Amino acid sequence: MSWMKGDLLSKSRRLVGGLAMREPVWLKAMEASPPPVFPRSNGKLKKIVLPEDSYVRRFSRKHPEAKLVESTKVSAFIPDPARVYGCRVLELTKNGISEDDAMSVANMEYLAERKEKKKAYKRLKELAVLQDKTPPPKPYLSSKKEMQIQEKKPPTDPPSVRRLVNQLKQQKEVLLQDKPGGNASQDHWIDE
Repeated sequence: MSWMKGDLLSKSRRLVGGLAMREPVWLKAMEASPPPVFPRSNGKLKKIVLPEDSYVRRFSRKHPEAKLVESTKVSAFIPDPARVYGCRVLELTKNGISEDDAMSVANMEYLAERKEKKKAYKRLKELAVLQDKTPPPKPYLSSKKEMQIQEKKPPTDPPSVRRLVNQLKQQKEVLLQDKPGGNASQDHWIDE
C-alpha cells in the first residue's frame, strides 16, 4: 500500500471500493471519527524577525566595537548592548516619542553607561595599585586587542612533555648501543 497516496483511511476505502480486500471491522468507526490531519510544511523555514531587529542593525553599524566577542554569550541572560538599545527604542516609541528622538535618547543612555563602566574600571585599577594587586581585565578592549586575543597561537608542548621525549630518545640510543649487531632500522619499538 506504499504506492498509494493518502492516509490509512483513504487507502482502505480505495481498496475496499476496488474489491481488493474485505471491509475491515474498524473502517466504519474510523469514517465516523477520522483521525486529525496535521498541517505539513512546504520545506521553507520562515526567518524569525523581532520588532527591534532594525534598530539592532542600525546600532551595530553605528557602534561596531559593541559586537559580541564571545559566541557563547549569545544565549546569556544579560542581553548584548545592541539588543538593549533596540528594546529601549521600542519602549520609548510606544510611550509616544518620535523614532529619531527615541534613537538619540537610547544612544545617549548607551554612551553614558559605557562611560560609567570605564570610570568604574579606572577606580578599580587605582584601588588594585594601592593594594598591590593585579588590576581586573578591561571591560572594553580596543578592536585591535580583540583581534589579537582571537588570533593567539595555540600553546606549545609543556617542557615536561619535551623532557619525556628526550628521555625516550636516550633510552632508545642506549638499547641500540647495548644490542649486539643490531641496527636502527630493525628496532621499531618507538617511532617518531
